[in-house]
Amino acid sequence: MVSIWRYLLAGLGLAALLVGILAVVYLTAPRSAQPAGPDVSRTKKSENGLYMASFVPERGVVRQGELESWLLTLKTKTGASVERAAIAISGGMPQHNHGLPTSPQVTDYLGEGRYRIEGLKFTMSGWWQLRFAISSGAGSDTVLFNVVL
Repeated sequence: MVSIWRYLLAGLGLAALLVGILAVVYLTAPRSAQPAGPDVSRTKKSENGLYMASFVPERGVVRQGELESWLLTLKTKTGASVERAAIAISGGMPQHNHGLPTSPQVTDYLGEGRYRIEGLKFTMSGWWQLRFAISSGAGSDTVLFNVVL
């Protein structure tokens, strides 16, 4: 009977030692990078680096379910304002696999590289993408902005 208790205690001791080793390995293992979500910066370079673009809501706040005006400011890589640019707008919700519910358009050039975008509507919360295809004397390029509601 005594030998059974010895084996039982030895087994529990080994199990405790194994749990301790696994805990140390788990706690000291390098962490993998957690996805931080989409880049929601409001100023960024275009894909090929021809432009620096900023995109902000004209009223300063993003509102769900309302038609909104946004301002797109374009500068060349040397900092000059981009004038007379042709801008095509597309986008949607990548996680829901659908496009924009409206057809936003550039409605006005405000000077100093600023363009008013009207007709933008975010109908639901989530991750939205807006892609601007820009063409001007500096060349053609695209910039993608993420908006998370």
